[in-house]
Amino acid sequence: MTHITLAKGDITTQHVDAIVNAANSSLMGGGGVDGAIHRRGGPEILAECRALRASQYGRGLPTGQAVATTAGELPARWVIHTVGPVWSASEDRSEALASCYRESLCVADELGARTVAFPAISTGIYGWPMDDGARIAVRTVREADTSVAEVRFVLFDDAAYRAFADAVR
Repeated sequence: MTHITLAKGDITTQHVDAIVNAANSSLMGGGGVDGAIHRRGGPEILAECRALRASQYGRGLPTGQAVATTAGELPARWVIHTVGPVWSASEDRSEALASCYRESLCVADELGARTVAFPAISTGIYGWPMDDGARIAVRTVREADTSVAEVRFVLFDDAAYRAFADAVR
């Protein structure tokens, strides 16, 4: 069974096998977690993302899927990039959000990663309500068939930490 832990802070400082990036479909970096990972990880991550775009992801990484690159200068072995859905009040996109967590864990298993740090996918600029995002994340990780020993949710602020703590309870 996967052990879930919570940490408040900066995901780019986590000493884990894999850090999950809440990427945009271009894989070319951006704001929030994505920008921080690319800045801190250095040019190797972007170089591998460019190679992915030039090969199998010419149109970008689809929402809910995941792909790995090196972690560059981050204190991890890999970065697993996943594209979360933009929240919608008129359309239920919960399955796409759950898929981000499930597919990231599948990639982690393929890599042999035992510890994985996740951000709160889609809860920033993509507008997903934090409480609901936390509930979906925790439920999906608990239900996943994975060899990952520890999933660490790394939350940026107190409100996010509380939402995930409530979801874990």
